[in-house]
Amino acid sequence: MPHDRLDLMLAAQVVDLVEAGTAKGRELVITDVRPPADGFGPRYTIAGSESGYLRMNSNSYLGLSRHPAVLSAGEEAVSRFGAGPGAVRFISGTFSPHVELEARLARFHARESASIYSSAYATVVSTLTSLVTPETVVLSDELNHNCIINGLRMTRPKARGVYAHLDYDELDHSLGQSHGKAKRAIVVTDGVFSMRGDFADLSVLAGIVARHDQEFEENVVLVVDDSHGVGAYGAAGRGTEEISGGEADILIGTLGKAFGVNGGYVAASAATTHFLRERGPMYVYSNPISAGEAAAAGAALAIADSPEGVALLSHLAAMTARFESGLADRGLETIPGPHPVVPLMVRDTARTARLVSHLFESGILATGLNFPVVPKGDEEIRFQINASHTPADIDFVLGVLAKFAD
Repeated sequence: MPHDRLDLMLAAQVVDLVEAGTAKGRELVITDVRPPADGFGPRYTIAGSESGYLRMNSNSYLGLSRHPAVLSAGEEAVSRFGAGPGAVRFISGTFSPHVELEARLARFHARESASIYSSAYATVVSTLTSLVTPETVVLSDELNHNCIINGLRMTRPKARGVYAHLDYDELDHSLGQSHGKAKRAIVVTDGVFSMRGDFADLSVLAGIVARHDQEFEENVVLVVDDSHGVGAYGAAGRGTEEISGGEADILIGTLGKAFGVNGGYVAASAATTHFLRERGPMYVYSNPISAGEAAAAGAALAIADSPEGVALLSHLAAMTARFESGLADRGLETIPGPHPVVPLMVRDTARTARLVSHLFESGILATGLNFPVVPKGDEEIRFQINASHTPADIDFVLGVLAKFAD
């Protein structure tokens, strides 16, 4: 059937986004990766250009996506089991690398059990839609990731509330106001807030949860999506739990950021993961990651949990500190912290776009974030440091930024 009128409307809406400066724009296609040379890290070539670009917008915080052991494990498993799983888990889509990876993840996080999904986004949505009942109160940080926001939109709780970003007093008050109104309460938060690089204090949150727990028949449950935290910071790479000293009841992570592969997972009690396997829609009705991806992720996890991983984390922390101090020395505004997401606060949509163009013309790939991805007035360039970056790389970016400021 023709849908020309719909196409016209959709095209007009895209034009509006472009004119407002909030369109994502064309996607750059990476065509090759040049290895490190002359004191600099890898450079990426993109379609239509022969130049090499420094990638400052990658989630691969430990630089493991091209590690020989990770590549070898993935290739061996693909050769052995095939390119894809061919079925959902409960039919015939579970392979030994899936089970081995889940056991390794459970040990890594000191949990009874872990379960993998096709992505962290799917993990969050599947977990929330499975656990939120009509007798549940849900409280969520206002700057939580889109996956939490959309996951909660798909639920029908008794009540839901949003507390101001990292406002623990407001959360405490809201839980107190919820006594006697529902059987279950769920507090859900990002571990690291990916637009800003700041993080939730899980020790404080766990204390608030414990204080109100006896008032709810089915407990107060702390759910933390630490996709940007796990493997990216903390001396042992345990992310926000390690940094803040608190522990989530249900921890969600990703295999697609610090571990450099693909997929998501939940780590929790055996009873919780068993329930989520039975009821979670994104687990029951969606294919898992491939056996090759699972094997590659297992190899990446083994590296992260080894002396080599500790050395990578130490280097990553040093490069993050070097970049943050360089911004401060040049009078540029950031939100300091230990996480390798380092935002450069621009606070203007048009200036953000100009700065992204200046960086690109100078051989640097960086991402500008404007409203509605971030609140108005919080427009920024989100720089992401990774363990493949060298001191020369960091100083190169700082020099380019200084030229724009001048």
